Amino acid sequence: MLTFTELLLYCVAALAVMLTPGPNMLYCVSRALCQGRMAGWVSVLGVQAGNVVHIAAATLGLTALLAAMPMLYDAIRYAGAAYLLWLAWQAIKPGGRGLFEAQDLPHDSYAKLFRMGLITNLLNPKQIVFFTSIFSQFLHPERGSVLQQGLQLAATHISLSFVVNGLIVAGAAGIAVFFQRSPIWLRVQRYFMATVLTGLAVRLVISERK
Repeated sequence: MLTFTELLLYCVAALAVMLTPGPNMLYCVSRALCQGRMAGWVSVLGVQAGNVVHIAAATLGLTALLAAMPMLYDAIRYAGAAYLLWLAWQAIKPGGRGLFEAQDLPHDSYAKLFRMGLITNLLNPKQIVFFTSIFSQFLHPERGSVLQQGLQLAATHISLSFVVNGLIVAGAAGIAVFFQRSPIWLRVQRYFMATVLTGLAVRLVISERK
């Protein structure tokens, strides 16, 4: 079993990733803005399903396999960094949109929203890097069942992610209205998001494989 301190440290690490704008947040917010809160919450559920897949893979040892193959791990890391830089450029390029700017998206069924949330999370480089480099560090085979430890982390991660993304979706409309009335803050938000994404990309490139 993991200690309370270890779970707390895991929450801090997970929060740092969750609060960094990325594909999951962009997708959930965009759906909430263009199709309503219920669509946003269904998208969040799809993202959580993706977390279940990531955590299952990490617990079953796929992250250890990636860590044992430097070339494959580095390929994922560099691809993730490139994708984050692309997202940063999309935020600040002429005509680009910020995280809380309403977008004209088609109204899809709840089943499709859930499926797209799942796919977005499964292909999210930030999530892949997190579960290959951070999640596995909190598993301790010498203490007993790795599966039980993985279930602890899974419950912690999914609960935290659901609350964070749910709150963002719930407040997306109000935040969007604020930015529409305050174009300067909208520009600040776009550049802040681009800066954070760029910083994360740089960190991925310069970090050493563990």
